[in-house]
Amino acid sequence: MQHMRSGATKQNERITNLDTVRGLATLGILVMNAVNFAISDSAYHNLDAGGSNNPFDWVVGIAGEIFIDQKTMALFSMLFGAGIVLFADRAVEKGRKPVLLSLWRNLLLLGFGLSHLMLWEGDILTLYACCAPVVLFFRKRSPRVLFSWGIGFFALTILHGVITQDLVNGGETDLGSFWSGDTPMGDEVGFWFLGDVACRALGCMLIGVALYRSGFISGKSERSLYLKTIRWGLGIGLPLATAGVLWQALANYDSEIAIIGQLPNTVATIPLALAFLSIISLWDSKPSTPTHDRVRSVGQMAFTNYIAQTVFGVVALSAIFDKGDLGRGGVALFILCVWCIQLMWSKHWLTYFRFGPAEWVWRIMTYRKYQPLRRTSQKQSI
Repeated sequence: MQHMRSGATKQNERITNLDTVRGLATLGILVMNAVNFAISDSAYHNLDAGGSNNPFDWVVGIAGEIFIDQKTMALFSMLFGAGIVLFADRAVEKGRKPVLLSLWRNLLLLGFGLSHLMLWEGDILTLYACCAPVVLFFRKRSPRVLFSWGIGFFALTILHGVITQDLVNGGETDLGSFWSGDTPMGDEVGFWFLGDVACRALGCMLIGVALYRSGFISGKSERSLYLKTIRWGLGIGLPLATAGVLWQALANYDSEIAIIGQLPNTVATIPLALAFLSIISLWDSKPSTPTHDRVRSVGQMAFTNYIAQTVFGVVALSAIFDKGDLGRGGVALFILCVWCIQLMWSKHWLTYFRFGPAEWVWRIMTYRKYQPLRRTSQKQSI
């Protein structure tokens, strides 16, 4: 019988590119979520719905729409898809049943997500846990098939968005809190909204598996391919994302384009996410610096840092400000403060401990066996 072990991944076994991408994606996720924390649900989608009180607020909002919105979630989702396959592959190496262990692990993630949902309605862990079985089903497909299915899910949500906008313009459903105010979304809009998030997440997960199988997301591809992807991704993605922002602004944020005005950004998501992934991979390949180490530490503790961002946003912000008091510039300052805290504390924590707190609990529950937390020396594995 093959020897089974449940110990931590050795530092020299870690794929540093995954940690680096995950770290920057985790920091970037806060940029998307902080508007919801501090201003309103509708301001997340509609730059004119709140928080845009002066020119600087508008600059922050527009830059976020073009460079961050959907893209950091795409990177996060790609990493999650790659992580599922990496976990399953290593489970095989350890003599375990990869599918059963992965399903159990993601059932636990569902529990964490439902608990997180009680704190903040924008939780993404629940959705990720629900997508995991689909990713496991597809994990052995070729990169070409995986990429095609990923693009297909994006195409599906774009088509659904066009249909839903037509229903809105025909008076058959209401945008509600998606676009302005606090009134509930109409059923059709709510169904599109949930489907949109799910399709984009699942599509990016499958693309992430394809990129992992090809070595691209692990930083193993040729430098020339990363440079080509940067040129292609920025050349296609930036004009599309910018066009979506301009379209909505020139239409004075009319509800008649509330959903379809988001779609150019959706189309831009994959090329821009791939371009950003390539830029990060080239940076990761350079000689390590303290900045590299801090970003990687954030990535190694992504679960803990994601939950911590919610605590900072929901608890700390609400204790100091009423929702809507801050403009987008103020939210940007909050984001920078949280970034500094997480970049400092993640590296410091991992100097003394092998896992982040949330990762440690998840690992113990996954293997149903106590996992040593404290390091015996700084050279021990993470």
